[in-house]
Amino acid sequence: MATHTSADRAASPATPDEPVVITDARLARSDDIEMRQRRYAYTMLIRTVCFVAMFFVPGLWRWVCLAGASVLPAIAVILANARENRTHPQDLNPSDEEPEVAMPMLAPGPVIKGTVVGDDG
Repeated sequence: MATHTSADRAASPATPDEPVVITDARLARSDDIEMRQRRYAYTMLIRTVCFVAMFFVPGLWRWVCLAGASVLPAIAVILANARENRTHPQDLNPSDEEPEVAMPMLAPGPVIKGTVVGDDG
């Protein structure tokens, strides 16, 4: 039984003896972007709460809120840029059963003998 890559599975429908595994599917691009935007908004909301709370809480908690308000923007950007990257195990370890595709080669052409003449003469 040959192992197929995700591109092969997307290009052709599953055969009757080969089940479709829905857990291998990636999120839709719009869903992925929406999830990343939501993560960014939640993190920045927590940052705003930390910033406002910094003026109202006493002692050590003020410094904790300051640290949160300072660090959370960087964390929000990292989380917003983190895409959903599922890898398929068969893509990481290709099977030996897959045929290798021979790359076409150009035939050697004729050799033209002569000298190179420069611009000045």
